[in-house]
Amino acid sequence: MPRANTPTEYERLTPTMMVELAAPHTWAASIVPVFIAFALALVHGGPYGLGVDLVMVCVLLAIAVLMQSAVNTINDYFDYVKGTDTVDNQPDPTDAVLVYNNVNPADVKKFALTLVGAAFVLGIYCIVVAGFVPLVIALVGVAVIYLYSGGKTPLSYLPVGEVVSGFVMGGLITVAGYVCLTLRFEPLVFVWALPVMMGIALIMFTNNGCDIDKDVAAGRKTLPVLLGYTRMLTSYHGLVYAWVAAIVVIIGIWFTPGLVVVLFMLLVVHPLGRALLANPLKPHTRPQAFAQCTSLNIALGAFYGAAILAAGLLG
Repeated sequence: MPRANTPTEYERLTPTMMVELAAPHTWAASIVPVFIAFALALVHGGPYGLGVDLVMVCVLLAIAVLMQSAVNTINDYFDYVKGTDTVDNQPDPTDAVLVYNNVNPADVKKFALTLVGAAFVLGIYCIVVAGFVPLVIALVGVAVIYLYSGGKTPLSYLPVGEVVSGFVMGGLITVAGYVCLTLRFEPLVFVWALPVMMGIALIMFTNNGCDIDKDVAAGRKTLPVLLGYTRMLTSYHGLVYAWVAAIVVIIGIWFTPGLVVVLFMLLVVHPLGRALLANPLKPHTRPQAFAQCTSLNIALGAFYGAAILAAGLLG
């Protein structure tokens, strides 16, 4: 059980707590966009039609993971200081570090800023190689990170969390990665990134769908809260089907030889999708729903990227 915080009795922020704040189980939302950017860049060729810079791929992956970890940490920080997270509504100690550990919130805030700072240091390499487009995209991402949990009216209290998280992480990371790897800006990347955006939006939808009661009590007007449970579940299922359909359509139009991979994708992800669709999205099924949605993101992302790569090899 958490103890009352006093300035002189704070515990040290341990490496284990830092890992829990970073929430590695959510990193699929940052890894998949980088993989898709890599696949697109490899098919279209890097600078001057040459291969892709693998050092840049590793740097992009590290930046994406650091920023994702910062998002998770900042979100936990604001949920704690605003009293949104409590022992009653957060039964998992690893998902509420500040609630279950007597650590100084200021130390958690410093940890989040350190993660952002490390990402920007690595970003210098991207700027040197690809110019200022990645920097502009990164600054937009940082602004959204703050606005999502901070400010007088955080985005997390509004029915835009799914769209914002999907666009920033699924769209901007993919586009920035493509620019860094090819030194070209291609507007179509936003279209090709749609399945990634939808998958990441679904992660947020899963979280908010399971937290309807908690969010109502906290005064949040998330999309599931506005829809209500029944319409939320219907919309959620529709997004799952649209996600898969988007992959099929995009591969069919722009990466046609990759359809052979899509056939295997449909067979492999069917049980994963069926399990997620069967989840009632209730507070007690939140851990299972999150794990199912993450697994589906990884599987669909891997097959989507593989289909793009197959198109490059067979086309």
